[in-house]
Amino acid sequence: MPDDAATSFSHVKPGDTEFQGAGLRDFFLYRDLGIAAATGGKVIAQLVKASDVPPTEGTGWHRHVADFHIVIMLKGWARFMYEDKETLVSAGDCVHQRPGIVHYLFDYSPDMEYLEVVGPADFATIEMEGPCAVPPPTPWA
Repeated sequence: MPDDAATSFSHVKPGDTEFQGAGLRDFFLYRDLGIAAATGGKVIAQLVKASDVPPTEGTGWHRHVADFHIVIMLKGWARFMYEDKETLVSAGDCVHQRPGIVHYLFDYSPDMEYLEVVGPADFATIEMEGPCAVPPPTPWA
């Protein structure tokens, strides 16, 4: 039986939390969905969207220290390198980033927005050497 004492009920409505720029990447905006607090830090769920800054260099090669990480693209698209494979993630797509996978988000649409769910909530991000060259981003009109 699960330890319910470590978790609580949570219901966050659209106006309850705002998108903020104080996240992992300064060119994205983040909206906390209250899941980290509700799970005692076991999981974080957040909405991530493009700010008004077009992509220039992207995230750089990195990996996350996490047990579980999914991205569900809600709007627009983003182009990632997962190891040496270019991957277009479009609205409706769900990506499971296996633990430790080296990746690079290098391009995205102005309307990009995705749901990110990661466990644990305080996962670390480690910069890495990349296995290959990364294509340039598409200029915004």
